[in-house]
Amino acid sequence: MPEAFFIRDGERFLPTELTRGPWDPGAQHGGPPAALLGTALEQCEPRPDVMVARVTLEILRPIPIAPLTVETRMLRSGRSVQFVGGSLLSGGEEIVRAHAVRIRTVDVDVPEPQSAPPPGPEQGTAPRFFPTGVEVGYHTAMEGSFVRGNFTDLGSAIAWMRMRYPLIAGEPVSPLARVLIAADSGNGVSAALDYRRWIFINPDLTVHLHRYPVGEWVCLDAETIPTRRGVGLATSTLHDLQGPIGRGLQSLFIADRESSRQKK
Repeated sequence: MPEAFFIRDGERFLPTELTRGPWDPGAQHGGPPAALLGTALEQCEPRPDVMVARVTLEILRPIPIAPLTVETRMLRSGRSVQFVGGSLLSGGEEIVRAHAVRIRTVDVDVPEPQSAPPPGPEQGTAPRFFPTGVEVGYHTAMEGSFVRGNFTDLGSAIAWMRMRYPLIAGEPVSPLARVLIAADSGNGVSAALDYRRWIFINPDLTVHLHRYPVGEWVCLDAETIPTRRGVGLATSTLHDLQGPIGRGLQSLFIADRESSRQKK
């Protein structure tokens, strides 16, 4: 069994089978690459007084289980707000593009709304995965607990998730990475369509945070909205064990599986 989602090899990152997604045995789930690139955006010209308040990732093509390289660049560094860009490349080809907004944190005397988190993971049930055709992948590398719904149910869901393995072998996992690796599952945990007939793929992921999570568990209170135009939206309110931390958004491409196979 691999020891992490990725192995660092000089300037490259070698994905292990823990990154494998449910649809193609040769492609990664979006969560681990999102966490890898998000970590790099956080570490670009780091400052201790800023946090990542928003990350947007655009998945330009399927992410292969193959060596990856990461590039980041500071787009603008102001005193209070920074903009950072980054890319994930395979064989020199850009496959994921990302932008992050980092905001300076200060103590301000304003009222902060208080909201309790959903029931904790100890009150949930284990995930019921649909057949993926592989024994090891993202679905086994992440621990889950559903307090409403499940992968094989249709409709909104509340699911707690945490990593069973480090993101990069031998390196600590940042709170931001814990959010991003889970947030890309919003459309999966809250599927509104039968996966046996439909595909509902997210070409992007945007996560807004007003604070980083405390602890290992991240909760997705998620809903998927399909439309007859073949375009959908998955939204997730994100929590840790102390309360809400932000929101996740995914645009969805929806298509009939059989029609998609015939067009290939």
